[in-house]
Amino acid sequence: METAKHKLPQLSYAYDALEPHIDAQTMSVHHGKHHASYVSKLNESLDKAPELKSKSLEWLLTHLDEVPSRLRTSVRNNGGGHLNHTMFWQLMSPDGGGDPAGALAEAITRDFGSVDDFRGEFEALGAKVFGSGWVWLATGPDGKLSIVTTGGHDNPLMDGLTPVLVNDVWEHAYYLKHQNRRPDYLSGWWAVADWHAAGEHYQRASAQ
Repeated sequence: METAKHKLPQLSYAYDALEPHIDAQTMSVHHGKHHASYVSKLNESLDKAPELKSKSLEWLLTHLDEVPSRLRTSVRNNGGGHLNHTMFWQLMSPDGGGDPAGALAEAITRDFGSVDDFRGEFEALGAKVFGSGWVWLATGPDGKLSIVTTGGHDNPLMDGLTPVLVNDVWEHAYYLKHQNRRPDYLSGWWAVADWHAAGEHYQRASAQ
């Protein structure tokens, strides 16, 4: 039997490592249930289109017109859920917090005025997402940074942008701890944001 291409990534930290900002129960359900379900459903869909199994998640989401129409919604939702969550886990750390450094810090200051101004705008736009979605720091072909939001599990790659930093504003990311207080979740999240990882994303995007 052919091994499924897409797998649930192992976290580099324990489920309780991000407490008190993100609780262990939320992490367990979020990673072990929600993300695992997206991976399983994506593989089920790709079993029906074997010619797509060799394609990357990035390719699938940016070439949806080449995905059979009967599978397109599933690949968009579950492929996006898999890709977005994989990046989300990588951009958090129990040693996170602080401020960006190097080229990313310079670019944030250039494009937003200051790191504090950026944080304020990121939180405000994340709080305004209607329903389920994501808030991103992304860079465009011109190198300019922008804050964008996406609904469902869409990704800025679908609009020609490259993600640098992301926060999940689906209710399952915060509701057990914060209930309907999404702004509290957003403002507290900076304590676990991994700026080193974000800087690496920015460097790779700048080199392309």
